[in-house]
Amino acid sequence: MTQNRVTARQGRGSAGVVLGIAAVAMGLMAGTFYAFACAVMPALARSGDRVYIEVMQNINDVIQNPVFFAGFFGALVLTAVAAWQLRRTSLRWWVLAALLAYAAAFLLTSGVNVPLNNDLADAGDPGKIADPAAVRERFEDAWVAWNVVRAVLCTVASALLVRALVLLGRDRAAQPAYLDPAAGSTASR
Repeated sequence: MTQNRVTARQGRGSAGVVLGIAAVAMGLMAGTFYAFACAVMPALARSGDRVYIEVMQNINDVIQNPVFFAGFFGALVLTAVAAWQLRRTSLRWWVLAALLAYAAAFLLTSGVNVPLNNDLADAGDPGKIADPAAVRERFEDAWVAWNVVRAVLCTVASALLVRALVLLGRDRAAQPAYLDPAAGSTASR
């Protein structure tokens, strides 16, 4: 019996670590999409069509890097792992809700924003596009709108993970150390 409690407590400790890393990864994703919504896209909106297309093609090219992918995929995988680890606790609902919100953002990115990025790349060299205004028009409004949606979804997911972390911390603080079998307590034996 004592060994089961020690194992359960150690499992919650690793779940806390995974949950914390998931929250950081989720925050990074929320911040990325937020920065695009608040600064990058409004700044680019002031640019001419060819400049707009060139800069977005460059951004879409360079963002495909290991650092971005670590956050993009890591937020999904780590949140799923935390949900699994906490499946027998009341925290599971907070983490599952975060997972659902981020899964929606992940699918939006994969199903809407990335295809729009690919279409923009397929338009070719901005200096040689016959009608850059038409290319921009097919891209800009849809990309910007769906980016705001995924920024909101990621922010919600971040808040849910942070809430789970706070509750996990409160739960640990509320459990007296003298009842902890790892501290040598025999009260539960």
